[in-house]
Amino acid sequence: MRQIALYGKGGIGKSTTSANLSAAWADKGLDVLQIGCDPKHDSTRMLMNGRVIPTVLDLIREQKTDLAVSDVIYTGYSGVRCVEAGGPEPGIGCAGRGIIATFQLLEKLGALRGDLIVYDVLGDVVCGGFAMPMREGYAEEVYLVTSGELMSLYAANNIAKAISRLSANKRSRVRLAGVIGNGKNIECEDELVSEFAEAIGSRMIAFIPRSKTVTQAELNKKTVMEYAPSSSQAEVYRDCAEAILLNTEFSIPTPLSIDDLESLAYRYLKE
Repeated sequence: MRQIALYGKGGIGKSTTSANLSAAWADKGLDVLQIGCDPKHDSTRMLMNGRVIPTVLDLIREQKTDLAVSDVIYTGYSGVRCVEAGGPEPGIGCAGRGIIATFQLLEKLGALRGDLIVYDVLGDVVCGGFAMPMREGYAEEVYLVTSGELMSLYAANNIAKAISRLSANKRSRVRLAGVIGNGKNIECEDELVSEFAEAIGSRMIAFIPRSKTVTQAELNKKTVMEYAPSSSQAEVYRDCAEAILLNTEFSIPTPLSIDDLESLAYRYLKE
């Protein structure tokens, strides 16, 4: 069983990427479980044809007891099993609590199984809860999803710091598996993301160009894999999914200093 986490800045497109990768793997006949680890609980919405499924934290908050697998896991496109951790009400509680509660419940139910488990995790703040997939040994492969925008690279670099710190613990098996570029139509953006990946001791696994097909698919409440399976964008996701399956090059990252990160970005973005 492969346990893969996608981390990135909020709004960078990691949920779109996660959902389309899960769909691509499921289309190959793999058993995929996608766990949304973001308080917005929208990670699996396109896999569920727009349906917002109940979150684990909501179910616990409602004081429901004796929860079954069918209460928290829903089957979406091509058989992808979907879970949303959820989060607290705005301004109340810790957002990471939903992740902790979800993993504890899924373990109790024996539901952490399959060929691939995909953790879609918010990466703006790597607090204890959001770092749990890495810290507790759930996610062994971490992929950073980033555009060429400075704040997106900044968030990715912070996640690399967390991986580096956790990797120093001999009990932790988490490693950086690569960087996925998600384009924002910045000039030479793929080159910038690739250089950033190499600078932190990794490599760019794939670059996903910005495409109107993604927007059209989401307006129709579907992944690109379902809405436009013959499109060039669908092929990009398939290639990324295959690259991840074949990937064996994992590393302990060497995050950049703020000055070095800004210097790298400035060379590409100054124009």
